[in-house]
Amino acid sequence: MSDVAARIAGAPISWGVCEVPGWGWQYDPETVLAEMRDVGIAATEFGPDGFLPDDPAEKAKTLADLGLRAVGGFVPVVLHDPLHDPVPEVARALEGFVAAGASTLVIAAATGSDGYDGRPVLDDSGWATLLANLDRLTELAAAQNVLATIHPHVGTMIENADDVRRVLAGSTIGLTLDTGHLMIGGVDPVALTLEHTARIKHTHLKDVDAAWAAKVQSGEVSYTDAVREGMYRPLGQGDVDLTAIVGALESSGYQGWYVLEQDTILQERPTGEGPVADVRSSIAHLRHLAAGSTVEGAVV
Repeated sequence: MSDVAARIAGAPISWGVCEVPGWGWQYDPETVLAEMRDVGIAATEFGPDGFLPDDPAEKAKTLADLGLRAVGGFVPVVLHDPLHDPVPEVARALEGFVAAGASTLVIAAATGSDGYDGRPVLDDSGWATLLANLDRLTELAAAQNVLATIHPHVGTMIENADDVRRVLAGSTIGLTLDTGHLMIGGVDPVALTLEHTARIKHTHLKDVDAAWAAKVQSGEVSYTDAVREGMYRPLGQGDVDLTAIVGALESSGYQGWYVLEQDTILQERPTGEGPVADVRSSIAHLRHLAAGSTVEGAVV
């Protein structure tokens, strides 16, 4: 995978498929995966539990039958509770990764509650437990030839700039660069990319309306309500400097995936094209960057 266009992957959340109860109307896997294939996406993350078959062999077959490769997936797991061992559940998830030939484990530091509209505050003991578990899970995944990464995510235990700094300083795990969640959490995704390029092993590309992001940061609106109101935009139509980010990654020799993710909430089944129209627009923008954008001397 030597060029950006060959490393564009999809995620079911762009079709409104999410693990949060009551998130919205949900597409069936067959429709989502077929539309991914039809717009030229070559690979996908797995989506939430239950979206694809639980059986590892069936999961792999479902993707293979539609000509899609497996990237890996988002696994939210409680890491900060000393009475909870995350290893068994991550080990089960890795069975599906290995069966499908997936390369990347995307861990989120779950709060233990449903949804992403609030989170507790960790003390030093909780942080020590969380960081130790990150290194344990990194080793667990590596033993299966899977790369573990941590995903800073709104409404999880790793959300803001202080959280990200603490993880980067206190663990060895790679970073999933989610351009949207970082901005919403108050982190400058361009600055983080430039400062910690070597730690970035996986990328979720989102574009964000900065005004809505500010409302979430201030507590004026909840994360879920902001998503419902269109906080996430097709790539190139929001306020994230994707040109700088992709350029910096490519000039550093980054060879990971670029997963297109515009979190979407659907009230009912769309009557027209639906979310695939925004996905198609995002692909076109990223391919435009790949075809000829130059950032500080690096051809993307």
